[in-house]
Amino acid sequence: MRDPAARGRTDTASLVVAARPDAVYRAFADPDALMAWLPPESMTGRVLDYDFREGGRYRVELTYEEAAPSGGGKTTERTDVSTGRFLSLEPGKRIAQSVEFESSDASFAGEMVMTWSFEPLPAGTRITITAENVPPGISQADHDAGLRSSLENLARYLG
Repeated sequence: MRDPAARGRTDTASLVVAARPDAVYRAFADPDALMAWLPPESMTGRVLDYDFREGGRYRVELTYEEAAPSGGGKTTERTDVSTGRFLSLEPGKRIAQSVEFESSDASFAGEMVMTWSFEPLPAGTRITITAENVPPGISQADHDAGLRSSLENLARYLG
């Protein structure tokens, strides 16, 4: 049996947005909407393939607008391409998806699972991202900053 610690770490981030859970869910369902908010600060995004249904596959490219952080992007010097599938879709409640980076660097290999949970609150919705099995090539500080940036972008998009 494989050592659970060898599977990678789990990162989380959370933010309350002033929107209902069904509006948050819709921001994921449309690929153009997704690219309006998902890319973290200093990146742009492009959907290469997007089949938003349980079991559906996707492929997304994020590009650094300027020079990438030290070490460059995961796929090329300036890009991160990720592929995956939608594991579970619960409208207005939860989205679970697999994520794999296209990279020749083994430190980015493996399947990460990202779960986006939507909790209704009087002031809107608490969105919580849980990323399991984060590849060791992604520093925790960079991942935390990227997750926070995407959440803040989503809050602005929904505002």
